[in-house]
Amino acid sequence: MYTPNDIRQKYLQFFSSKGHKVIPSSPLVPDNDPTTLFTGSGMQPMVPYLLGQPHPLGTRITDSQKCFRSQDIEEVGDNRHTTFFEMLGNWSLGDYFKQEQLRWFFEFLIAEIGLEPERIFVSVFSGDEEFKIARDEESAALWQQLFDEQGIQAKIITNASTQGMQGGRIFYYNEAKNWWSRSGGPSKMPVGEPGGPDSEVFYDFGAELQLHEMSSFKNELCHVNCDCGRFLEIGNSVFMQYVKTESGFEPLPAQNVDFGGGLERIAAVSNSNPDVFTTDGFTPIINKIEALSGKSYQDISHQYAFRVIADHLRAAVMLAADGIYPSSKAQGYFARRLVRRAIRYAKQLGIEHAFLADSAAIVARMYRESYPEVQNELPQIQTQLSREEAKFQQTLEKGLRELEKIDNLTGETAFKLYETYGFPFELTQEIALEKGQKINVEEFKAAQQQHAQESRTASAGMFKGGLADHSEITTQYHTATHLLHAALRKIVGNEVQQKGSNITVERLRFDFSFGRALTPLEKQQVEQQINDWIAADLPVTRQVLPKQAALDSGATAFFIEKYPAEVSVYTIGQDVANNWISKEFCGGPHIERTGVIGKIHLIKEQSASAGVRRIYMELD
Repeated sequence: MYTPNDIRQKYLQFFSSKGHKVIPSSPLVPDNDPTTLFTGSGMQPMVPYLLGQPHPLGTRITDSQKCFRSQDIEEVGDNRHTTFFEMLGNWSLGDYFKQEQLRWFFEFLIAEIGLEPERIFVSVFSGDEEFKIARDEESAALWQQLFDEQGIQAKIITNASTQGMQGGRIFYYNEAKNWWSRSGGPSKMPVGEPGGPDSEVFYDFGAELQLHEMSSFKNELCHVNCDCGRFLEIGNSVFMQYVKTESGFEPLPAQNVDFGGGLERIAAVSNSNPDVFTTDGFTPIINKIEALSGKSYQDISHQYAFRVIADHLRAAVMLAADGIYPSSKAQGYFARRLVRRAIRYAKQLGIEHAFLADSAAIVARMYRESYPEVQNELPQIQTQLSREEAKFQQTLEKGLRELEKIDNLTGETAFKLYETYGFPFELTQEIALEKGQKINVEEFKAAQQQHAQESRTASAGMFKGGLADHSEITTQYHTATHLLHAALRKIVGNEVQQKGSNITVERLRFDFSFGRALTPLEKQQVEQQINDWIAADLPVTRQVLPKQAALDSGATAFFIEKYPAEVSVYTIGQDVANNWISKEFCGGPHIERTGVIGKIHLIKEQSASAGVRRIYMELD
């Protein structure tokens, strides 16, 4: 019974003994690759070398690569899917090929991990008649030899997907299962793209899993690539031996091996347990959730929630250690989804108080040896996760209260929840499914588009100030932009002038004229000043005045030519003897008192253009 740390160490030592150089994991955000948001596979950082660029460390490389697959977020909840995982890898860059690769991985599984060879099954490529790519009989023969050395007669099956196991151990599958290229199967590959057949290795947990009376697959056809849970893929050797040409496929001058093996999955099979969440990659987090909730992971009715929380928490911490914090943009959007789903499922288990910071410390301890940067970044990780947790708790409570009042969830109601409370559409979808309903995504998009159109064509003054809508949250943000403007002028000088703003339910963006970046102290002072004014619960009042009278009263106005003869002036603070905090021309809408805003956080300050800076702020 091995931990993931044991297996990682064993794997790297094993391939080091075979002449491989050990390299560290690349970050979860790819370097210099704008085509993808995350490192989603072990081979991703190795693509340049697989395509022919010489690796500085030679032709034999091994590592354990951190990976994150955002497309698997909604798959988490069964016993095997995770969003963050590690992929054990070894590569031959024009060095060894099939014979060494298959033998070495088989040896690693049996001699190092202690798996029973009788539990191991494999698949190979069945060939492609259209492109005249031969069936991978070489790999099938090598596997037969390896099993024979273990005293196992390995029968080869060509039609398992339609006829089942048939007593086989080696199975041929087509391009959908046993071919790899960056573009997919042979028919999808462009000219010049390399690719090749692959061979997958599966562990058999026993037919009783599929035949159990509670299994929904008990009457289904079973084979290594079915979904009953009996078989778990634990490794895949890709043989990059072809390149696509105008006339078909030709052998590459240098044949490469690209292997990837799931660390968490190998840990699960080493324990003879198909549930990856029972490995040490998750049990410390599971134990924490049990202590917080008073619920047991062994209670099947709670396992889905436990798995979502454990996976999402671990993934969010590992993303944060690589600089990806919850936000509304790019990679941060997925970090936010992870945190918010974890909080929602924690509430299902009865966890009502903040738990992310303490739980993040557990993840840091789990990885303190293999990825010490997680421990080093822990204070900042805890701060960011706690902010997101506090903010979403408020959103969740408001949205869930409204959801309870709605019997039939539609695309339109889902949009209203998002527009009014910032309640994530994905969560509304999940809640609808739990109620046996399905939200029409096109209806949601139509409501979104209609709202955008109405916002653009609304009467003058209705959606001024860069607001995406006039919901409760954007109205709070709108008033906060006035406080931000006033704070900037107070802290760094009256030369600051607004150059634009954009406000959504997720955040505010404010552009202003200034010739340099704010210092860390200035940013801290601006944020503190705004929050002090919010805490003071100052009144926000509106007057309608002739334009010149408004200017004479001391009101600030930018883009003044765009305002009509009569203007709305919003004042924050007491409008007595010029004792106000902010007084600006504005079309509104605004809240009535600053205390409604709640605490706000400056998340980023950057250049927008020459002489113009940009600030992003979010409500805590």
